[in-house]
Amino acid sequence: MLLSLPEGLVCGVDEAGRGPLAGPVVAAAVILDPLQPIEGLNDSKKLTARRREALAELIRSRALAWAVAEASVEEIDRLNILQASLLAMQRAVAALSPTPVRALIDGNRCPELPCPAEALIGGDGLSAPIAAASILAKTVRDAGMLDLHRRYPAYGFDRHKGYPTVAHFDALRVHGPCDEHRRSFAPVAQRLLW
Repeated sequence: MLLSLPEGLVCGVDEAGRGPLAGPVVAAAVILDPLQPIEGLNDSKKLTARRREALAELIRSRALAWAVAEASVEEIDRLNILQASLLAMQRAVAALSPTPVRALIDGNRCPELPCPAEALIGGDGLSAPIAAASILAKTVRDAGMLDLHRRYPAYGFDRHKGYPTVAHFDALRVHGPCDEHRRSFAPVAQRLLW
């Protein structure tokens, strides 16, 4: 059961795309409207793609504020995936209007923000604002990976979304990395040495 919204303008923050070998990491920040509750919010990984898309539409139309931001493949390779994820979260929160008075972050680390922040491990299954952020981040990143598939169809990004699957490893072995592969990730770096 998800926790109710705390008092004041509290945003939930989550990211999608830390584990894949390709594409940006995407973060979202959401301030829900307590007068327009959204039924069915949950960890995006526990929802079907169709349900995520339907909820994402509701979030965008009913939330008091929402924002999505990313950190690029180049930033991931330069900073590391954790720091790039925190950077994407900072960007998402900074883009919110109105500005939140508090942030709830999924995970065990908080980015530096202009408001107090609290990390909640498993927060996307505990907090409605974090669940909403999880859904927006996942749907935006998945849509981006479909765009990457159109640019680089040989890699199958439409199916695995950049995650390290057997099919993805096979494509890397045959084609080598494309511009959107994270060269700092060991499986991609190993392919560069072949």
